[in-house]
Amino acid sequence: MEHVTQLLLILVILANLFVLGSHPLGACIRAVALQGIALGLLPLFLHAEERSVHLVFLSIGMIGLKGFLLPGLLFRAIRDAALRKEQEPLIGFNTALVLGAGLIGLGFAIAAKLPLPPGTAASIVVPVALATVMMGLLVIVTRGKILSQALGYIMLENGIFTFGLILVKGLPGLIETGVLLDIFAGVFIMGTVIEHINREFGSISAYKLSNLKE
Repeated sequence: MEHVTQLLLILVILANLFVLGSHPLGACIRAVALQGIALGLLPLFLHAEERSVHLVFLSIGMIGLKGFLLPGLLFRAIRDAALRKEQEPLIGFNTALVLGAGLIGLGFAIAAKLPLPPGTAASIVVPVALATVMMGLLVIVTRGKILSQALGYIMLENGIFTFGLILVKGLPGLIETGVLLDIFAGVFIMGTVIEHINREFGSISAYKLSNLKE
């Protein structure tokens, strides 16, 4: 089970790096969807000795929401906005990849100094979670299209979800469901707003929208 857990976490990191280094939005959405599926499977293998109906439902909810529903909404948004690529990043894609690699190292450095619960110090779950949060923030800050920033928001929440899996065992299902519904509502509203903004102003560039004057 440990090998499968490591493989899923490596897949999460690779998806982060792919988003940082790619400009086709469709490919980035697929990468984040794959990341959501990997994170949906993670609880089943991370807590294999405590596998329960609760964990199974959590995994199904995560896979359905992050792997299919949210990506479907984002694909609909890029079709409605006739948008295919991220063309206005604040920093270049190669530079973003280098920064992403640095953030992975920073995640391991921070995790090594945290007072982690027994049995988790040797795990890469916490470093991966921290790196995912930081890379999500990097996407939000450096990408010009609102849809790209929505992907960064999902990545950030994926990191928080991963962090919570190892530090908080047995969370009530209501709390976990609330987190999933929160991210769903946020992206659903964002997709609707993006469609209306694009229809009204002909652009969904965050840089152009910030320059609008009354």
